[in-house]
Amino acid sequence: MSLNLQKTNLRISAGLPRQFPTDAIPQVAFSGRSNVGKSSLINTLLGRKSLARVSSAPGKTITVNFYDIDQKLFFVDLPGYGFAKRTLEDKKVWSALTDGYFTANPNIDLLKLVLQLVDSRIGPTKDDEMMLDFLNQSGIPYIVIATKCDKLNATERKKSEELLASHPLIAEGTPILFFSSLKNTGKQEVWREISAATDIKL
Repeated sequence: MSLNLQKTNLRISAGLPRQFPTDAIPQVAFSGRSNVGKSSLINTLLGRKSLARVSSAPGKTITVNFYDIDQKLFFVDLPGYGFAKRTLEDKKVWSALTDGYFTANPNIDLLKLVLQLVDSRIGPTKDDEMMLDFLNQSGIPYIVIATKCDKLNATERKKSEELLASHPLIAEGTPILFFSSLKNTGKQEVWREISAATDIKL
C-alpha cells in the first residue's frame, strides 16, 4: 500500500481524549519537549512548509494534532513537554491529555511507532528520560530522532552519537537517527522506519 502525501490534512486538534479519531488506520506519534522540532520534522516528512504550525511561543497550545495522510495513516503530534513557563494548571492539562492518548485512545493498538525527539546538542533531558522510561515500560515501539544536527560540527556529532548510543534508557538496538529540517538530513531514514513499522510505502 502506498501513500499520496498530497492528500494530507489536519483532521483535528483534539483538546480532549474523546475527540480522538476512531478511524481504523495506523498511527505514528511524535513525542518530545517543546521547541525540539516536532513541527519541523512533520513538515519535512510531508514535503510541506507550514502544515504543522511552528509556534513562536513553544508549548502555548496543548492539543493532540492528528494529521490524516491519504486516509491511510495518522501522524499524531503530541503536545510538547518541559516548557518551563507553563503554569501548574497547564502542566496538568498536558499530563491528562498525553496520558489520555496512551490510555484512553480507542485505537491504541494501531499505534505502530513513536518518534521520540531529543535535541542532538544536549541529549535527553530529565523530561525526555521520563518519556523514554514510560515507552520502555509500556513496550510501545519507538525510535529516537536527534534533531537540529546541522548545528553540530563533526566532533560534536560524534560525541552526541556516543551519548545516545550508550544512554541507559534507550533500549539496545533502538534506531537513533540524526535529523535536520534545514538540510533534509535523515528524512529518508525516518520514512524507512515508518514504512517498516506500518507496512505502508511512499
